[in-house]
Amino acid sequence: MLPLSNENPDTVLICYDGSDGARWAIDAAGAVISARRAVVLNVGPPLTLIESVALANPGIFDFERDNTAVATDIAEEGAELARRAGFDAKPNVLLGAPVWGSIVSYAGTIDATLIVLGSRALTPAGQMIRGSVSHQVAQHAQRPVFIVPQPRN
Repeated sequence: MLPLSNENPDTVLICYDGSDGARWAIDAAGAVISARRAVVLNVGPPLTLIESVALANPGIFDFERDNTAVATDIAEEGAELARRAGFDAKPNVLLGAPVWGSIVSYAGTIDATLIVLGSRALTPAGQMIRGSVSHQVAQHAQRPVFIVPQPRN
């Protein structure tokens, strides 16, 4: 296991979006990281594309509440997976964009010793079009980042 040294208990930030890659990252982290305290973070969108269009129509919508509820369910699922992997995990939710920026900011807020996230294994063209959250987090986090690639089938 990789030790994380600090006088205070280490907090690992585990990024979880409900994908297979994120599940795989939790399992891998549980197998190699000795720190046992974790926050499982899901970053939801402030508004989806459909919600943006809906705002142009009259009516009362509470998209923030709805998006928070969905993101909370995902974060709670991830925290349960992290507990099964041996972490003392608590879920948390942020609504924000870009996702990588929200992750980096939150890692600083909780002074995370390590950020764990899965990789979607995008092609270079896919990274240019859709962006790579893991790549951006690694470039901007100013703290260790553990990126777990998806297993090959």
